[in-house]
Amino acid sequence: MRLALREAERALEHDDVPVGCVVARDGEVIGAGPNERELRGDPTAHAEVVAIREAARATGGWRLSDAVLYVTLEPCAMCAGAVVLARIARVVWGAADPKAGADGSVLDVLDEPRLNHRPQTAGGLLAEESAALLRGFFSTRR
Repeated sequence: MRLALREAERALEHDDVPVGCVVARDGEVIGAGPNERELRGDPTAHAEVVAIREAARATGGWRLSDAVLYVTLEPCAMCAGAVVLARIARVVWGAADPKAGADGSVLDVLDEPRLNHRPQTAGGLLAEESAALLRGFFSTRR
């Protein structure tokens, strides 16, 4: 999760919301990325999507069934859907997202029994550090 926090800090370099993500397999990072929506002008360039795409390229396939995704903010519905589609085994996130979180805060996409895959999830890892980055970012905009 500390590596994901570093990715979140990288998002600040291009004025993006500081969310970072790392995908690991067997203790090695296979994908990583910060939010890049502003940088790319792409509404789908969330940290999770950037990291999942990099992990798929690194492994040569889209099935990441033995991977763990670490992200500094509870995934939104789009990112939770990408996790399910990539068959990621486990998701660990930092700060809860009471406005768009899809691991129980607003929706529970990651535990939806009608979907074909349900990863294990754990929230709250380094939550305060993750939330502090977000609070700092948004305090300059309000």
